[in-house]
Amino acid sequence: MRERVLRLRRTMSAARHAGRETGMATAEYAIATLAACGFAGLLVAILSGGQVRGLLLGIIRRALSVG
Repeated sequence: MRERVLRLRRTMSAARHAGRETGMATAEYAIATLAACGFAGLLVAILSGGQVRGLLLGIIRRALSVG
């Protein structure tokens, strides 16, 4: 009888610990997706500025003129 109680306690403890991480992968993907969207928005804001556009066009022109 005592062995059954100990086995039941171990099973219940394992079930409680396993339930804590349910959905963690989904939450991690959601956070990574939000971070990626924020970074993309920041890049769009930076690259749409006139000064940055001029620098990029200058780099492209120099790369295409070599040869």
